[in-house]
Amino acid sequence: MAHKNATAQGTERSMRVSRILLALVAVAPLAACQSRMQTAALDDESAWYTGTMPDKPFDVPLVDTSRLDPKFRRQTVRYTGAEKPGTIVVDIDQRHLQLVEEDGSARQYGIGVGKAGFSWKGEARVGRKGVWPDWSPTTTMVSLNPDLPRTRKGGLDNPLGARALYLYQGNRDILFRIHGTNEPWSIGEQMSSGCVRMLNEDIVDLFERVPVGTQVLIKRSGKARV
Repeated sequence: MAHKNATAQGTERSMRVSRILLALVAVAPLAACQSRMQTAALDDESAWYTGTMPDKPFDVPLVDTSRLDPKFRRQTVRYTGAEKPGTIVVDIDQRHLQLVEEDGSARQYGIGVGKAGFSWKGEARVGRKGVWPDWSPTTTMVSLNPDLPRTRKGGLDNPLGARALYLYQGNRDILFRIHGTNEPWSIGEQMSSGCVRMLNEDIVDLFERVPVGTQVLIKRSGKARV
């Protein structure tokens, strides 16, 4: 009986993950901030997922991080920069996002980011936060692809993933986001036109650690773009 229960639970888990993957494949061409499809990655997409993490209103698909280069896995590292604790530092060259901590360390996450991420500079801040946020294309995206939907409700098929941090300068939304992704193979790559993408489990972790108002800096060639 125990063996049958274990088998049934395993089958149910596999079916649940399969449903998640079908949803992700359906939305892949719409990935946030104009990503491009990775056909090779889709060929073995199911291998990227190991299960789910409880969340509301949807469970978060968990990635097999052994498939990532170790330097892009979530970890604690030594931090020698001048930024004060609580600051988010996005290093475009290294494809890392670091949250500076009190003890001379930083919580480091692997990211994907694109060329437009090089175009803004100065200090930004987290102006608002979203849980399973809705997604809307920018005017530029619509001009390039008029068939894009004008909005997509939050969920497993949403390009912004499980969480989003919306970046502002002053009171102006600069249209850059730090958000989850349905394309875990894109972490460490130049994939999206400006937005900073993270594994869904990583953006959930970061989301819980930073309040609205958190300072965000972009680094290029080891220096903040100010």
